[in-house]
Amino acid sequence: MYPQDPTDIRSQERAQANAALRAQQAKEIEDADFKHLMAGEWGRRLVWGVLDRAGVFRLSFNTDPLAMAFAEGCKNEGLRTLARIHELCPDLYHVMVKEQQG
Repeated sequence: MYPQDPTDIRSQERAQANAALRAQQAKEIEDADFKHLMAGEWGRRLVWGVLDRAGVFRLSFNTDPLAMAFAEGCKNEGLRTLARIHELCPDLYHVMVKEQQG
């Protein structure tokens, strides 16, 4: 076995740090985009439609296990979206619900 070159380890650490920084920056941009989407009434209508089509507000039960698994997969993505709302702009959730109630 050969000893590792210390400069190789440092370059790997720099690469990992750079990757982590890029991932953090991408998350910040994505979060800002989502907040911008939720800030407008049109965006909240779009998000509400996604939540509704995903089945977040209804049961997924089906006697066909494959149909139920598909519905649960859709619902899971809707629940992820709902969690993002509550994480990033919880006050706008109530606004969105009121807008949908008429």
